[in-house]
Amino acid sequence: MGLIWSLIVGAIIGAIAGAITNRGAAMGWIANIVAGLIGAWIGQGLLGTWGPSLAGMALIPSIIGAIILVLIVSLVVGRIGKK
Repeated sequence: MGLIWSLIVGAIIGAIAGAITNRGAAMGWIANIVAGLIGAWIGQGLLGTWGPSLAGMALIPSIIGAIILVLIVSLVVGRIGKK
């Protein structure tokens, strides 16, 4: 049950990051889950585990990490798409 809960929270974090950056419309649920989980790892690695926590993820650092990830990926994909 813990894995399912982590995937759900990861999807929500990824969806929030996509909505904040206005780059989430093209992302599907799989991309939201990946962005949320990797973003949680990045955010907690950079900022620590402060703030409210859900499914083992500190929400605020996780959302910030997912925003950073979405912005970096969209910049890279945008540059590749222009070539």
